[in-house]
Amino acid sequence: MAGQKSNFTFEMRDYQLAFLKDMVAQYKLPDEGKALRILLDYAVSDADLDAVFAKKHMRCIACGGAV
Repeated sequence: MAGQKSNFTFEMRDYQLAFLKDMVAQYKLPDEGKALRILLDYAVSDADLDAVFAKKHMRCIACGGAV
C-alpha cells in the first residue's frame, strides 16, 4: 500500500522483534517496519478489536502475567 510513512520510536521486547524478523524472512518482506504495518493494517480493517483488546487477552508473554 503506497502512502506517506511516519517514523516512530517505541519499545518492544526481544521476542516481539524476533517475531517481526521471522515474518520478514518467512514472507520475504523488505524489513520489520513492513511486517508491523501489515499487522496494523489487518487490525485496522479485519480484526475483531473487542477480542484483541479484551482484558483476558492482554498479557505479558515475557513475565507470564496480565498487563
